[in-house]
Amino acid sequence: MIQHTDHFHGSDLEKIETATGIKKEEIISFSANVNPLGLSDRLKHFLAEHLDVITSYPDREYTRLRKAIGDYIHCNPDHIIVGNGATELISLFLSALNPKKALIIGPTYSEYEREISLSGGTVHYYFTKAEEGFRLDVSDFLLEMKQGYDLVILCNPNNPTSTTLTVEELTLLLSESGRQKGCLMVDETYVEFVENEAEVSAVPLVEQFDNLIVLRGTSKFFASPGLRLGYGITKNRHLLSLITEQKNPWTINSIAELAGCFMFQDQDFMEASRNLMKQERDFVCRALACINGLTVFPTTCNFVLVKIEKEGKDADMLFEYCIKKKMMIRNCSSFPTLNNQYFRICFMEHQDNLALIGAIKEAMV
Repeated sequence: MIQHTDHFHGSDLEKIETATGIKKEEIISFSANVNPLGLSDRLKHFLAEHLDVITSYPDREYTRLRKAIGDYIHCNPDHIIVGNGATELISLFLSALNPKKALIIGPTYSEYEREISLSGGTVHYYFTKAEEGFRLDVSDFLLEMKQGYDLVILCNPNNPTSTTLTVEELTLLLSESGRQKGCLMVDETYVEFVENEAEVSAVPLVEQFDNLIVLRGTSKFFASPGLRLGYGITKNRHLLSLITEQKNPWTINSIAELAGCFMFQDQDFMEASRNLMKQERDFVCRALACINGLTVFPTTCNFVLVKIEKEGKDADMLFEYCIKKKMMIRNCSSFPTLNNQYFRICFMEHQDNLALIGAIKEAMV
């Protein structure tokens, strides 16, 4: 049986191949949370026709790229900084902020805690509860914020719970953070998958609050994790200046710069992605809810968290069963407060979703 001490991530297909002997190209990853449509065909053709761009250095200021992003999110390009994926930006912002006391809403992505710990800061968690659908109790959380934190971090939609906060709720958190002379960092990696994006995105609040940092990337929605293109938004000029001083030049290569300028205008791809996600999200969640022994938590984006509540069944067993059928789910026992009764899957194309639901039904008998 596969040992789950490594808690395989969606990018760990090489490890899976070594552990199982199944070629990574044959595995359908329901763990990586990447848009199942893959890279836009229009983008592929565009890049193929412009490969000679790598013969030149990219613009050190990335002026054209920042303008393309600004047009896409309706934001001042001067408030945008680009980085080698959202992971680099998390590191850069946390290094510049150097928080001594940070509060993270969990369970969530582990990179926040790692980066704060590396800089010598102390991490505190506020954990949402399964019995409340992992929804944040905003009133109670505001009381916790009064303890005084340099930085509050949340993922919106959150990974792995797929819960979201509204703009109104984010405004309350920002106001309280400002009173405590702290900052709020909002990771919006998955926000483009949300049906009502305008109701949950913090980007419009950037003009109102200089203690707000919003992080986004192209890995998930635009299906380009290997491109390593992310961006951050804040109107805090002091913070942007600190990061610019620390940041190495040309961390975004010429191909990524060119791709970014194109992909943020690819309306057909974005519409097709959102339509597919709505259709498959509804289908998969209904199907899972009909399987005896599963609790399906409400979802807002491109993945869903599920709890196994049947004696003798757990996520270790389900992972093992599915991987033998060349399908990879995410065992969520590596997330704090979750255990091996929880798993997460992202929504793929319809035939793949049908196959996974069939495998889960068989495994849960």
